[in-house]
Amino acid sequence: MKTTAALTGSATVFAALGDETRLRLVARLCSDGPMSITKLTAGFTITRQAISKHLRVMENAGVVRSVQRGCESVWQLEQKRLADVRRHLQVISAQWDETLGRLKSFVER
Repeated sequence: MKTTAALTGSATVFAALGDETRLRLVARLCSDGPMSITKLTAGFTITRQAISKHLRVMENAGVVRSVQRGCESVWQLEQKRLADVRRHLQVISAQWDETLGRLKSFVER
């Protein structure tokens, strides 16, 4: 079982992903791979500056990172960080399943 401290460490990731625009950016990076800010902003109705702000929030949470390629920055997902968060969600899910199982047993007695 993960400790509360480990789960608390993922809170910044959950907060960063708790925004529709950020989730759309993550989805785009998942499906299309690393890309420049110019490509990332395509299809969004908000400004490039706003997209940059969202990317910085996710970068601070460890969800994405920027890599310099030539004269442009390319944004990519931090797979390890997302895998850590996925594991935390699995722990939480298992705890809920266990709790609901105990409740079911109690009610059926």
